[in-house]
Amino acid sequence: MSYAAFYQESIQHPDTFWDGEAKLIDWHTPYTQVLDQSRPPFAKWYVGGETNLCYNAVDRWLPTQADKPALIAISTETNTEKTYSFAELHLEVQRMAAIMLDLGVKQGDRVLIYMPMVAEAAFAMLACARIGAVHSVVFGGFASKSLATRIDDAKPVLVVSADAGMRGGKAVPYKPLLDEAIALSAHKPEKVLLVNRALDTMQFVAGRDVDYAALREQHLDAQVPVTWLESNAISYILYTSGTTGNPKGVQRDVGGYAVALASSMKHIFCGNPGETYFATSDIGWVVGHSYIVYGPLIAGMATIMYEGTPIRPDAGVWWSIVEKYKVTRMFSAPTAIRVLKKHPPELMKKYDLSSLKALYLAGEPLDETTSSWIASELGVPIIDNYWQTETGWPIMSIARGIEDKATRLGSPGIAMYGYNVSIINEATGAECAPNEKGVVAIRGPLPPGCMQTVYGDDQRFVQTYWSNFAHEQLYSTFDWGIKDADGYYFILGRTDDVINVAGHRLGTREIEESISSHPQISEVAVVGVEDKLKGQVAVAFAILKHPELAATPEAAKILEAEVMAVVDKQLGAVARPSRVHFVPMLPKTRSGKLLRRAIQAICEGRDAGDLTTIEDPTSLQQIKAALVV
Repeated sequence: MSYAAFYQESIQHPDTFWDGEAKLIDWHTPYTQVLDQSRPPFAKWYVGGETNLCYNAVDRWLPTQADKPALIAISTETNTEKTYSFAELHLEVQRMAAIMLDLGVKQGDRVLIYMPMVAEAAFAMLACARIGAVHSVVFGGFASKSLATRIDDAKPVLVVSADAGMRGGKAVPYKPLLDEAIALSAHKPEKVLLVNRALDTMQFVAGRDVDYAALREQHLDAQVPVTWLESNAISYILYTSGTTGNPKGVQRDVGGYAVALASSMKHIFCGNPGETYFATSDIGWVVGHSYIVYGPLIAGMATIMYEGTPIRPDAGVWWSIVEKYKVTRMFSAPTAIRVLKKHPPELMKKYDLSSLKALYLAGEPLDETTSSWIASELGVPIIDNYWQTETGWPIMSIARGIEDKATRLGSPGIAMYGYNVSIINEATGAECAPNEKGVVAIRGPLPPGCMQTVYGDDQRFVQTYWSNFAHEQLYSTFDWGIKDADGYYFILGRTDDVINVAGHRLGTREIEESISSHPQISEVAVVGVEDKLKGQVAVAFAILKHPELAATPEAAKILEAEVMAVVDKQLGAVARPSRVHFVPMLPKTRSGKLLRRAIQAICEGRDAGDLTTIEDPTSLQQIKAALVV
């Protein structure tokens, strides 16, 4: 079947299509209705069916793959590696589940997981899924105030945490931040389960804090049966930032999510049982949920859980893992590849990468330079994909498992099955013509695996995502995009990162792409800065491949003029930045996201706000220093 026919079937006959895809997982009780959309925009998938995420990820592989690798936990920070077979993972998950039950966790209770990238974090997620508890993983980089808001919203009965993580050879304490967060929060968890990695001293709170290792010893022989859940029961809550500053709890179901992951692993990521999958993300983000923990295991693959950076001990570390564990599919972010591009390619070429069949990149737009470089170095297909925390799996990509369509530089691909994507004119609500810029929107119902609602706030779900177009109820991605005549999409940046210059609305991503095309530019961030005359002006901060080219003020001015000329030529004078500052580094989170709002705040003389996830605080000083010059 051609992909076009496959896609049309999913849009025109969603019941029939998703009934077929549901056969990719195991059901305890058959569903009575594939799709219930009687209350749009809410959609229920596989109504009445009972299944379990943990069962599909672990138990169902025991008859055929008990001794095959399931979870490979690697820390280049502590120099430890451990492989758990499916049978061993099954035992560890049951031990964790027994501990949770012993601590009073019941079906439907929330468990907050605030953990580094260690095996116990995966055990905790799978244990929650096993017993029907709802997990909420909070990224370990979040500090106390951010953690407290999530505790108050989710109201967990149990928090699972650790003494510390490690990054760049330094311990990152978790316990003091957790203690402070609980002190700040109105809701007080009944118990805190702590994994002691012996990286930092811990002060236990009597009556609340319990030691994981001691409880594990008590439950070594635990046998915890699967709790079968109705398909639309809540599987987890994952918080994502909101325009109001209050994080939104993205609520996911059980059955639809399991089917979506099984389906995407087959059709998009082309994973097979017995192979190895390596996603370099963190379980605090949606990629970690979908494509470190659940997706690969549901597909019967071994999955790698990695604590470390891409350049420690050197920039060949990821490729040594690919060689050692015969990784077939790898998932990373463009930022990480740009970091590796700065290091000698010999560090990659010294390893046997013949097992690797494709590299998938997502999380931010993939620029042509980075895509071309890594494709030439690896000699495998580079598959971009675009999606969101809210969708749980790709909205756009290339489904090579259906048809091996060509990729296009700068494009994340075409609409994936189940997603009725359109580019909508924000003012008129009409569908845009080919290559006409508009908002990327999706007609309901959203396919299986997407968010059910905002946890505890149906009204916010409708108001935030489904009320942005006057003429039709559509899901807004809040991204600008265009679609070419062949159906390939190009993402141009967030609609809420728009610069309004004298009435002209300009996407920061468009200007960044233009500046990046200058041969001397390595990386760039563009922000809109308040201007009394024009409302806003674009200001750019760029990293040079050869910093010495801007060593003097005169040289910097010449180079700045060159960059502006490039923008003039490609986008027109209206898009020209008012200034291009050259800096040695850009402020980013530990997951590689640019802190554009912090940069903007500094430019406007405002407080940069919550910077708990920043990778290197000195990068903000570099921004301030550049503004003085």
